[in-house]
Amino acid sequence: MGSMTLPSLALPARFKRPPKVAVIRLHGAIGAVRPGASGLSDATLAALIERAFTKGKPVAVALIINSPGGSPVQSSLIAARIRQFAEETGLPVHAFVEDVAASGGYWLACAADDIWADPASIVGSIGVISAGFGFADLIARNGIERRVHTAGTSKSTLDPFRPEKPEDVARLEALLEDIHQGFKNWVSTRRGDRLAIDKDLFTGEFWTGTRALEHGLIDGLAHPLPKLRELYGAKVKLVAYGQRRSLLRRFGLNLSAEALVSAAEERALWARFGL
Repeated sequence: MGSMTLPSLALPARFKRPPKVAVIRLHGAIGAVRPGASGLSDATLAALIERAFTKGKPVAVALIINSPGGSPVQSSLIAARIRQFAEETGLPVHAFVEDVAASGGYWLACAADDIWADPASIVGSIGVISAGFGFADLIARNGIERRVHTAGTSKSTLDPFRPEKPEDVARLEALLEDIHQGFKNWVSTRRGDRLAIDKDLFTGEFWTGTRALEHGLIDGLAHPLPKLRELYGAKVKLVAYGQRRSLLRRFGLNLSAEALVSAAEERALWARFGL
């Protein structure tokens, strides 16, 4: 008895679903969750990142980054979460820089397999900063006496109402150097031999997209839709994932003291890059 050949069940090309790329928008300063804060944190992004990698069978994930940086710990946690899901799902990750991916923003970009930017994007600032104010002379001029009592010799380190102590500054600089070394290790591991070897890229300096490409901090100059069409075909479908904002935030009505402080801090971060 002869064998029977079954007809092919493959769908004609016109019935095939176009490939999907999940797009995660990472916009704002990076910091821990607190009242009034509206930026990026691991806690607020965890579920969103998981959905982007696992929902609807995407062929890749794209990160749209516009961030001046912020908390190094939150930057590390978010980037690690992205890499965890990338490795578990086997999906490629592409990062696209809008206005800026600096400091922690660049830390997030390095979670991707490749990084693309506009020629005028600001990229880099691979460094760590600690800033504050000192009011010791101000309160002295106004006849105010600062009284501090501690159990533990370092509990009043860098008290802004007392003169700086050299040993406190040295201790802070050591902490910053440890964090900076972690940042450098992350960038070196993720970018590898794509980084230029003829320039120190870890001074905190930042560059335009054009210069960042010369230094190996990014892989090319491109915008999301054209590049993703080039990679996955003209019919690629982009599925956006972003943080939800409360109704008050949408209309700029969050006027609590915590919100105002957070807004001022974020404004200062953006201002460092002329934005």
